[in-house]
Amino acid sequence: MARPLIAGNWKMNLRLSEAISLAEAVRREAEKADGPDLLLCPPFPFLAAVGEALRGSRVALGAQTLHPEPKGAYTGEVAGEMLAEVGCRFAIVGHSERRQHFREDNAAVAARVRAAHRARLAALVCVGETLPEREEGRTLEVVERQAGAALEAHPSDVASVTVAYEPVWAIGTGRIATVEQAAEAHQAIRRLVRETRPSARDVRVLYGGSVTPDTAPALLAHPEVDGALVGGASLKADSFLAIVRAVPKARLGRSA
Repeated sequence: MARPLIAGNWKMNLRLSEAISLAEAVRREAEKADGPDLLLCPPFPFLAAVGEALRGSRVALGAQTLHPEPKGAYTGEVAGEMLAEVGCRFAIVGHSERRQHFREDNAAVAARVRAAHRARLAALVCVGETLPEREEGRTLEVVERQAGAALEAHPSDVASVTVAYEPVWAIGTGRIATVEQAAEAHQAIRRLVRETRPSARDVRVLYGGSVTPDTAPALLAHPEVDGALVGGASLKADSFLAIVRAVPKARLGRSA
């Protein structure tokens, strides 16, 4: 069983002073006692400052996306190698907002998975269905296709990949998948990993989609859920740390 991971995706939010204060609060919590692995993903301009605030702690720094190429004439883009140089250990890949607003399809996501691996960043790959796809009974088909494209792009060692199931209809809407719905998708992802990468072990599968202190305990208690990718609730220390504390102590027996 993989060690749980609680990740905060700050998206395009906060001021620099707020970002630093929030990072410091998470760091203080991490120093108090044993807990889940922690990850903060600030906007690009704040990465260096937040990284400095987290330096020497067990809270990892991550980016919200990356460009497929290591360098070149791509105005406004950021390469994985650059992210690694400022201390990033993770990069979110294929978030539903990137798929929707920036038209990143499975091929584009796969290219970014390869770029993360090249830069020695752990890819946090997001997969999930829209509401029409769920209503049509296509949830597992969509999730397996998205996860499969990402895994196929990665070398045989997928230990550095984390998958986040985030039903698109639950992101920022206040709606949330039931524990049973989340578990079904997580089981399908694990089955896909076993079938395509028999040697892979302990690939973490997180839940993302309007995770709050109220919904986190039931989700995080399920053995299929290895943590959470938190959006809005990660912007305030109190709500994010309440989710961190909701991880059952029994899940903290082994490092990832």
